[in-house]
Amino acid sequence: MGIVAGLDSAPDFTRIVVCDADTGAVLRQGYAPHPIEGAEGGSRPSDVDPQAWLLSLGEAAGGGLLEGVQAIGVSAQQNAVIPLDAQGNTVRPAMVGGDKRAQVAAADLIDALGGREAWAQAVGCVPQAAQPVTKLRWLAKTEPENAVRAAVLMQAHDWLVWQLLGRPVRRTTDRGGASGTGYWSAATGAYRGDLVELALGHQAMLPEVIGPSEAAGTTPEGLLISAGTGTTMAAAFGLGIGLGDAVVSLGASGSVMAVHREALVDQTGMITSLADATGMHLPVVTTLNAVRTLRGTAELLGLPDLESLSELAMKSTPGAHGLVLLPYLEGERTPNLPHTAGTLAGLRRESMRAEHLARAAFEGMLCGLADALDVVRGRGVEVRRVFLLGAAAELPAVQAAAPALFGAQVVVPQPADYGAIGAARQAAWALGTSQGTLDPRTPPAWQGPAAQVLEPGEDLAVGQAVRQQFVSVREQTHPGAFRV
Repeated sequence: MGIVAGLDSAPDFTRIVVCDADTGAVLRQGYAPHPIEGAEGGSRPSDVDPQAWLLSLGEAAGGGLLEGVQAIGVSAQQNAVIPLDAQGNTVRPAMVGGDKRAQVAAADLIDALGGREAWAQAVGCVPQAAQPVTKLRWLAKTEPENAVRAAVLMQAHDWLVWQLLGRPVRRTTDRGGASGTGYWSAATGAYRGDLVELALGHQAMLPEVIGPSEAAGTTPEGLLISAGTGTTMAAAFGLGIGLGDAVVSLGASGSVMAVHREALVDQTGMITSLADATGMHLPVVTTLNAVRTLRGTAELLGLPDLESLSELAMKSTPGAHGLVLLPYLEGERTPNLPHTAGTLAGLRRESMRAEHLARAAFEGMLCGLADALDVVRGRGVEVRRVFLLGAAAELPAVQAAAPALFGAQVVVPQPADYGAIGAARQAAWALGTSQGTLDPRTPPAWQGPAAQVLEPGEDLAVGQAVRQQFVSVREQTHPGAFRV
């Protein structure tokens, strides 16, 4: 069918993969950091000149990387919002990342609509500081002159696609990206313009949401540009996850993302109901404490790195001789305990050893993520297989405990930029649809990633006993706080 490219514009870099459109085999790759001068003087790390993304893209694509490419897909960091004036010029730098300036605005918006349940019903999620809708509220309250000038609202991948196409009159996005804005409902497939007005103070033009296999347009040179999507949705597409699969990401905080046929409305606000890049849905549950739990424990024990902590933990046994760590070191979101602290239970003379504390840290982190898995399972989402992502997924102590604690097969894919691969797969889908060689309802069947597969095996009963001990301590410490 041809050659396609996927570009992933992350917060700090752009990565490009060029793939065979039929098989997904990666033919060549490009990389470039984002220029430092793209940030707003460095004084406001949450404000970025989007031109920096274009400069990085151009550098990553240098040296003839895109020669022979017929279609490009774009994935980009989520939660960025770029306000444009009526002429298409940026009103101010893009607001990106988990912008803590907007925390008060998030609480303000929740109250303005009548509480968390009202937001869950409206758009499938409750406002958080990082979301575009909350940043718009911050803009209206803090920079009212810029808010008034904001006539068009775009996200990072929308803006990049628009730039690649030469800034056409038609502006597009995809359902995956739209579902993270806080003003588009994955359940109804429609914008809530009233929520934009609630946040910004007036209506604004929003990109047209096009289908997963549709093209956003074609450049004057004849290069097809697909719809694009957010990095989370692109990574899910690049991994090839489907019904029965979940993805557990181990960053400083953690997240659980599963595939489901329909959008979920969660009155507690623990589930964020996103759309994926294929027409399905991605319920997401976030924990505030994942790898930060391990790093804190390593520092406490005077260990230089997580590899040393893992090696020490492997000298203990499942259950850590009765030690249980509730890893709520930064408060917690799942369950909703924003002002709590961590708890270490089960201290006895025989358990007061460094290796048992190390083991309890790994088990506590994974049990917290198992709680998040139970949130989606409790809403009827089937989880038979868990993809484990992040550098910590390679640690022996994680791999030894995860299958039994999660109660599922665990897949640890080889490290790759799955966001860029997913964007390339989307480009192949749009190209095949335009050529009439692919069904617009069925994405190209690319080979899945090389991965290590771990089974619960004989450890399942032991792991579930460890999990029950964690749940028991959690309920004693925070009775009724966790309701699935």
